[in-house]
Amino acid sequence: MSKKKLIHFQENLTFPHLFQPSLKDLEKRFPLQNSWNEEFFDNDHPIVLELGCGKGEYTLGLAGKYPEKNFIGIDLKGARLWRGCKTVAEEKMKNVAFIRTRVDHIESIFGRQEVSEIWITFPDPQPGKVRKRLTAPGFINRYKNILKNENMIHLKTDDQNFFIYTMGIIGELGYKLLFSTNNLYDSGYVGDASAFRTYYEQMWIEKGKPICYLQFKI
Repeated sequence: MSKKKLIHFQENLTFPHLFQPSLKDLEKRFPLQNSWNEEFFDNDHPIVLELGCGKGEYTLGLAGKYPEKNFIGIDLKGARLWRGCKTVAEEKMKNVAFIRTRVDHIESIFGRQEVSEIWITFPDPQPGKVRKRLTAPGFINRYKNILKNENMIHLKTDDQNFFIYTMGIIGELGYKLLFSTNNLYDSGYVGDASAFRTYYEQMWIEKGKPICYLQFKI
């Protein structure tokens, strides 16, 4: 491990807005489950999650645009999360938190209907491992348990096969597709999905790779 990465991991331990629960911690009730608003954010604003957030570009961008909402980014990679956490500290953002964990564990971290909206931004397409895709039925059932009724899930991906797979799952499960495009920046869409770009997304766009986006309700 590089010296720079070690320094970042050490700094991660100092951020009050970064939570790094162990598997043992998640076997019992996570302290903030059902009380994120009261005990961390100190408000009653809607909670929005970004799953597989990486450096947190969407978490940070949306949090700056919507100060009346709370945003939580989730990723397993501590080195990536460091950048988002550092920005929150530098800009003194009060409506952002990050959690270092697998998305599999979100039901241990959030209570029923505690979350208002979910963004899934450029997840690993998991070729050949369908059950591990973040829009597989097993994951959607987890989201259903923590989302408020009739609230939205967004997917943004550069992987056409992942996009087509998700469209199929939405139809199979009978959920309501609100919008979809397999070429976001050629679609005429104007909204949050085109308002922010991740570092890698910008690289793909410059190479001419189309970006897919959809939103649906469960």
